Amino acid sequence: MQIATTDRPASKARIDPNLPFYPLRIAVLTVSDTRTMETDTSGGLLADRVAAAGHELAGRAIVTDDVEAIQAQVKAWADNPAVDVIVATGGTGFAPRDVTPEAVRPLLRREMDGFAVVFHQASYGTVGVSTLQSRALAGQIGDTFVFCVPGSTGACRDAWDLVLAEEFDSRFKPCSLVGQIPRYRGVCS
Repeated sequence: MQIATTDRPASKARIDPNLPFYPLRIAVLTVSDTRTMETDTSGGLLADRVAAAGHELAGRAIVTDDVEAIQAQVKAWADNPAVDVIVATGGTGFAPRDVTPEAVRPLLRREMDGFAVVFHQASYGTVGVSTLQSRALAGQIGDTFVFCVPGSTGACRDAWDLVLAEEFDSRFKPCSLVGQIPRYRGVCS
């Protein structure tokens, strides 16, 4: 079977080092019944990536796989003007306790449909069709962006390194999410 291709120009997407970097305030939420701060390698990886990229770690927490617990923490951060973005890891699969999308989706005023598509494309490159077992999700609660990714360290690495790092970098062109953060509107285009 041959796959049809198109003659598309090379991507012009890139980081422009001549532009200013505007750091985001990012909170990391781990959803797990078993992890502690000491054993949470996924949340730890995300927190490390946030700091290494020059952003501020606005908070880090672990909650159980429980709709009310997830919603309470996400709402608290979404209502806090010191948090621009929430990245949640865990609870996006098909195990009976995986309820992160069910907890977060009703809170969203807008869903970012493209995030799941791009995450799955990136993840497919590392785990193949197993990416289908993730219900990655993103959107906005008020003006706060929320991204829900799988709980494995590898999935968090894929999400950050292959998708979120560029989306959270104000120097990324043609555009980044940073210009949609209220305190940066008009600064980033």
